[in-house]
Amino acid sequence: MTERVERLIATMSLDEKAAMTGGIDMWHAIGCDRVGVRGLKVTDGPNGARGASWTGTTSACAPCGTALGATWNTELVAEVGRVLGEEARSKRSDLLLAPTVNLHRSPLAGRNFECLSEDPVLTGELAVAYVEGVQSTGVGCAIKHFVANESEFERHTISSELDERTLRELYLLPFEMAVRRAGTLSVMAAYNRLNGTYCAEHDQLASVLAEWGFDGFMISDWWGTKSTTATARHGVDLEMPGPAVFLGPQLADAIRSGEALESDLDDKLRRLLGVMERLGVLDSEELGAEESLDVPEHRQVLRRAAQQAVVLLKNDPLPSGADDPAGSPVLPIRPGTVSRIAVIGPNADVH
Repeated sequence: MTERVERLIATMSLDEKAAMTGGIDMWHAIGCDRVGVRGLKVTDGPNGARGASWTGTTSACAPCGTALGATWNTELVAEVGRVLGEEARSKRSDLLLAPTVNLHRSPLAGRNFECLSEDPVLTGELAVAYVEGVQSTGVGCAIKHFVANESEFERHTISSELDERTLRELYLLPFEMAVRRAGTLSVMAAYNRLNGTYCAEHDQLASVLAEWGFDGFMISDWWGTKSTTATARHGVDLEMPGPAVFLGPQLADAIRSGEALESDLDDKLRRLLGVMERLGVLDSEELGAEESLDVPEHRQVLRRAAQQAVVLLKNDPLPSGADDPAGSPVLPIRPGTVSRIAVIGPNADVH
């Protein structure tokens, strides 16, 4: 860690340091005005950069995760990442809450559209490209949701029960690739529990990140922090949104009472301030008003991504003889050539 970060930590009071582990509102973290440090601003993703308001400024809408996964095109996904990074900068944001690299493990998972694939290797390769693209613009990525957050049932409390091999080879692999190869600056902790322990306070997950050489910080999913002391020791560094429920002032109180250690808080500040330094946040003042971009080059990239996501089924006949049913076009379906047809989706209920 740099001397500048260590100097800032040494200059700040316990309350000032603890405050930086929480947010002000939905999208702004707390800084320390006394020492000239503004708070991080984050923006939601992963198929756009929302900004700090639900209405007002507009954003370019990228193809969703499953569409990007269908392209199998890492170079194109890196271009999409650069577009999203520039969009995030137009929203005066430092961190894009993306990409989502959970796996398509159940068709009932409500956020499958955000995820790239059911395959961990494909997901990881595309995640590397996405993160490299975004972070090439000076905006950080918070890859999510760490980890095994593939169920819609009891999303906030369910425990994903996984053996070590399954955890490593499937669920952790895309995160590992993004950390080791792309240097993602942040990881977002998942809502769920892993083998009984909430991901936001999981000592094994903290150890895994250290094993990978992760030098960023962990941010909570929104309202995903569950405790003060366990989180202080093993969990997230920044609780969002604000005001903090478990970190922030509550963490300062826990340190004063002996339930938590100030050294753990200092480690959180090293990770937070370290990323802020790399993003230039320590050298910038408030970023000003958000903008709505309409850039022709952005439109071209996103349109190309949407086109490559389409899998076209052609109705051409096979090269066999014209009188051979096998050589005829599939459509229209001729009576007597098929015995059963499957209709998938809500149209199956329409007669």
